[in-house]
Amino acid sequence: MTILRPVIILLLLALNTSCKERNTSNTATVIDSTTVTTTTLSKAQQIINKTILAHGGDLYQTAHYAFTFRDKQYQFKNEGSNYKYTKTYIKDNDTIQDILTNTTFSRLLNNKAVTLTEKEIVDGSGAINSVIYFAMLPYKLNDPAVNASYIEATTIKNKDYAVIQITFNEAGGGQDFDDQFYYWINKDTNKIDYLAYSYHVNEGGVRFRSAYNSRVIDGITFQDYINYKADVGTALQTLPTLHEADMLEKLSEIKTENIINLNKN
Repeated sequence: MTILRPVIILLLLALNTSCKERNTSNTATVIDSTTVTTTTLSKAQQIINKTILAHGGDLYQTAHYAFTFRDKQYQFKNEGSNYKYTKTYIKDNDTIQDILTNTTFSRLLNNKAVTLTEKEIVDGSGAINSVIYFAMLPYKLNDPAVNASYIEATTIKNKDYAVIQITFNEAGGGQDFDDQFYYWINKDTNKIDYLAYSYHVNEGGVRFRSAYNSRVIDGITFQDYINYKADVGTALQTLPTLHEADMLEKLSEIKTENIINLNKN
């Protein structure tokens, strides 16, 4: 009997560890030789993970697409946490290409490198990043600089939504780190149907976007948006109610066009 006790204890420990490892739906588990540490994901993070999965999931990690936005040609190429974004356009009969990576921003004028001021680098980086950020939503909502909070469950036009607030750390949050975003995630599809944001540059503003023309291209969802304006200071949480009451001013349409999966070429 004394010989069997260590075996029984080891079996019980193995069973207990196995059960913990299988329960991974809402937890992150770190196991080493001496400890087992389990971190429960927040409700906001659980919703974001489901949303990213619904829009494309792991395909974003190696995505390489081209598209047109407002007569300019864009490309994004992801390699895990590394990326390369390009914007190509014609100005005064010159071909300009802006290139943004994790660490650098550069500009070519007719295929020749251009010396840029610090302001030109900041402005150019922000311009290309903002377009591709929205085109790839919700992929970047898992960035380290993102702070996500669950706000509430709500109903818009008889559909149920989870509402997520996004803010950013100053470190790693980019030029407009103090912007604030709300996302309304459809509970049936786990996709973004509406988003809103407030910003502070150029005297500030409030925008509300309603998604349409949602389509899946080689596993990744792309959406267009109708862009609405609200008065500065309007609470983002109230914008769906104002939208349903036709109290928002339509500004523009955000169209991502001529989308091509370059990994297939």
